[in-house]
Amino acid sequence: MPSRRHEELLRLFQNRPALAAEVASEVLHERLPEFSEAHVESANLNDLRPAEYQADLVVVPELGRAVQGIIVEVQLSPDEDKKYTWPAYVCNLRNRIRSPVGLLVVAADDVVARWAHRTIDLGGFGVCQPWVLSPSIVPKITDESRAKQDPELAVLSAIAHGADSDIGKVVRIAQAAHAAVNDLDTDRSTLYSDMLMSALSAAAREGLQTVITHKYEYQTEFARRYYGQGLTEGRAKGRAEDRADLILRLLARRFGSLSDSIQAAVRQASIEELDVIGERLLTADTLSEALAPR
Repeated sequence: MPSRRHEELLRLFQNRPALAAEVASEVLHERLPEFSEAHVESANLNDLRPAEYQADLVVVPELGRAVQGIIVEVQLSPDEDKKYTWPAYVCNLRNRIRSPVGLLVVAADDVVARWAHRTIDLGGFGVCQPWVLSPSIVPKITDESRAKQDPELAVLSAIAHGADSDIGKVVRIAQAAHAAVNDLDTDRSTLYSDMLMSALSAAAREGLQTVITHKYEYQTEFARRYYGQGLTEGRAKGRAEDRADLILRLLARRFGSLSDSIQAAVRQASIEELDVIGERLLTADTLSEALAPR
């Protein structure tokens, strides 16, 4: 089950497909062909075999025809399975659009970025080299005019740097992004405003509040749930969901397919209970032993 942060980052690229190409060329300095527009394609990258390959997002820049494919993967934690599935995504999309394909990994932090940047050896002379966007190299957009030209990148900038120690600069980044999203349609403005505020540290959020001169209230029901009256509870729940996702992947890798009842039980466990399971599965010989009550 994708986490809140995973879905937020992905939404920026879904709402403005050209952002993937812009990040690849202008931030990561990859050489892309000229294009006039970009659109989102089906992220289903199956071939004729039964294995299922579902990328997070597929963007295709065009100049009369497809000139490039970009697979966007939001990665919150290392996952060794990706060194097998990512090359399959690239090859299957390349076969579909008959054009070069790049793999853009949007990493949650620099640790994940270093893991994702490893070259994937395909055997023989073949390799797969992901393009990796880490928070530290996302541009720090403090100029409002630039932010208004590219609101999604401005919001991404605030998300990437919202917890930096330079509070003054973070506030300027947030102020530029806030000005940019106010000019958008209601749906995007509401969503991006909530994403922006939730990404800031408490000190930066307080600093922005003094600049925008009114008390910000989260607009979407989802954001109010996590950042309104239930802020502490929401953060705890978000951490538990991320931890449960990781434990389920480790259990499945160690013991094979998990039943719906076992997955449900793990998702209902507390963070403390999940930590115990995580420690136990390192030495457990069976699934039952890993999940046994304390």
